[in-house]
Amino acid sequence: MDPVRKSRDTSPAGTGRSPARTGPPPAGTGQSPGDTTPAPDRTGQTRRARRRERLLTTATELFTTRGYPATSIERICVTARVSIRSFYEEFEGREALLIALHNDVARSGMEAALTVLSDPATESADTRDRITALTRAYVDAVTADPAATRIAFVEVIGAGRAVEDQRLLWRGLWSDFLTGEAERAVERGEAVRRDYALAMVALIGAVNELVGHWARNTSMFSPLMLADEVVHHALAVLGLSADGARGGLVDEGK
Repeated sequence: MDPVRKSRDTSPAGTGRSPARTGPPPAGTGQSPGDTTPAPDRTGQTRRARRRERLLTTATELFTTRGYPATSIERICVTARVSIRSFYEEFEGREALLIALHNDVARSGMEAALTVLSDPATESADTRDRITALTRAYVDAVTADPAATRIAFVEVIGAGRAVEDQRLLWRGLWSDFLTGEAERAVERGEAVRRDYALAMVALIGAVNELVGHWARNTSMFSPLMLADEVVHHALAVLGLSADGARGGLVDEGK
């Protein structure tokens, strides 16, 4: 499931069908003689993609230096040298732009975790090693760009209903993912048997707060230290500890 909240249709506005060609296509279009399908406007698509990227890059800089609440659409457009009309061709509003930035970071974290799971060695790994590998991959991904991390874990807080809905959507996806990991650990006899639904909500909240704290204090501790702290929290939820000992939780299945 992809929780991307789409902004306005990014296809060029007003693209109608061109009249059928009656002669050979212009050189360099990649069309065969007799092909009456209009060639795609690759120049226009490239220009639009670059414009969108400028808006995202500019917003990242402004949101991290001025803060999201203090950054207007007008300021973004002036700095990016993009007209307000062009802005609204890409995004429905400032919240949609923030959602796009948040989604990039959130998706990179999930994709990093799924990549680890695709490794055959991870499938047979014990819960402790598996959680450690998943967590470190996730933290590496979401902290790769500290500015993007700050936006996804700090600036999104209190940014509006649509942004909060996006965060809740991702929280639901992660809750399902982590609950599945807990069930796997239980089936392997490596974690206590209990209902993990609320525990995973608490874990996700702790992870978000820890990453947000790192984003505010990047010079104080490394991403690896952050990852190791998250590992401790995740293992504790499963009734495990990083040194291999079992926690004191009662197995409700006994």
